[in-house]
Amino acid sequence: MKVELVEIRKYFGPVRANDGISMTVEPGTIHGLLGENGAGKTTLMKCLSGYLRPDGGQILIDGRPVSFTSPAEAIRHGIGMLHQDPLDFPQMRVLDNFLLAFDDRLVPNRREGVRLLRELGHRFHFDLDPDAEVGQLTVGERQQLEILRLLALGAQVIILDEPTTGISAPQKAQLFETLRLLAEEEGRSVIFVSHKLEEVETLCDRVTVLRRGKVAGEAERPFSVDRLVEMMFGRSLPPPTRPPVTLGPPVLEVENLTVPSYRLVVEGVDLEVRAGEVVGLAGLEGSGQRLFMRACAGLERVTAGRIVVDGQDLTGAPYRRFLEAGVAYLPAGRLEEGLIPGLTLTEHFALVDRDGPFFIDWKAARERALERVRHYHIVGRPETTVEALSGGNQQRVLLALLPHGLRLLLLEHPTRGLDVESANWVWQQLLARREEGTAILFISADLDELLERADRIVVFFAGRMMEPLVAERTTVEQLGYLIGGKTTEAQRAQRFSL
Repeated sequence: MKVELVEIRKYFGPVRANDGISMTVEPGTIHGLLGENGAGKTTLMKCLSGYLRPDGGQILIDGRPVSFTSPAEAIRHGIGMLHQDPLDFPQMRVLDNFLLAFDDRLVPNRREGVRLLRELGHRFHFDLDPDAEVGQLTVGERQQLEILRLLALGAQVIILDEPTTGISAPQKAQLFETLRLLAEEEGRSVIFVSHKLEEVETLCDRVTVLRRGKVAGEAERPFSVDRLVEMMFGRSLPPPTRPPVTLGPPVLEVENLTVPSYRLVVEGVDLEVRAGEVVGLAGLEGSGQRLFMRACAGLERVTAGRIVVDGQDLTGAPYRRFLEAGVAYLPAGRLEEGLIPGLTLTEHFALVDRDGPFFIDWKAARERALERVRHYHIVGRPETTVEALSGGNQQRVLLALLPHGLRLLLLEHPTRGLDVESANWVWQQLLARREEGTAILFISADLDELLERADRIVVFFAGRMMEPLVAERTTVEQLGYLIGGKTTEAQRAQRFSL
């Protein structure tokens, strides 16, 4: 199926999200859509998939003009979209979520649904338990469920919006294998929306680059990374830097910690993090690093061991006590845990002003929101609701909401959904906090980010924490081995010398 977008325009008030964009996606290819945050990528794909009505332009399928009023109408024409945040019901089982895709005329019975789910899963190498609760799945598994749902509905063009955000390296490799199978053997078209240059370079046959709502250029394999960067940002980008900082006394002391959960038990964890230190947590998704971090924020029940922050024993204390001790937690689930859909930016900044008056001064709150929008380069206005922002801009809002003077900052995937330039800028803000004495723990699935930004790296595997590694003396290959539960002679030697 050939898809042509001709002069697509979509405006939100004075913001020209798409300002006359044209691109062509050939059948049987993987077409990359690249651009910095706020470039208009997601808006363009929502217009193609029926979630938004374009204000101008034309969509052609195999040369015939079409117009969609809903995602259901788009999927009937063979176009389906996998969004950044999974569109599912976490409290329901895998099979029930799968069956919800079908309307009353097409819905199969449960036995037929199980057969179809397993048949598609086997064909595309996705192993999902029909009876599993979706809320217990990893992000990667929830993506697999949505892809199978789109395929069951007959999608010939599959749009994936930042699909590698927050998934593990093995899950990314599996996803890429499936996308190649869909394009090369099935003849389907894949539109891969991303800001990650290395992923586009590895996966895509052709790429269209957007900048500020317009097409900045196009390229075919083999790609010049320097040229793609120039098209995205209008200039080349300097390599990241990390100025040295003198570490202070211990801020976080964890002793023989045990944290139970439904699927895993983290036990026997000992870790000390000093003021000004940056420690990265690595591991396959579900290995225990998230459970451990949430326990350090007072969000998970601890059954053994101690958590001490700045000399205060906070073991078993509620989240509020951790906040009062200067601990802040930034979750990976932006709209699920970090932000409140339906509220504006002004309302969010008013909510976090705990030292303000009893009655909200809305004029002052709007001025604070406007200052944060400018400082954090958020593409939005004080009256914009958070769900109307792009994923990258939602991440900027979460960072803008963090208070000053923190002692311990806990972050899940801090640059999730951010382009290279934005990620560098975020780390400049975080490293400025470490100079003030803030200790930082962060989780990342990006091995390069862990090696470039952390002083030490701690790997979790099957609920166990391995000995910390010095980032400067660790390679990507060594880190990959550890994440997979294996060690090399070089790693054993490094741990022995610590």
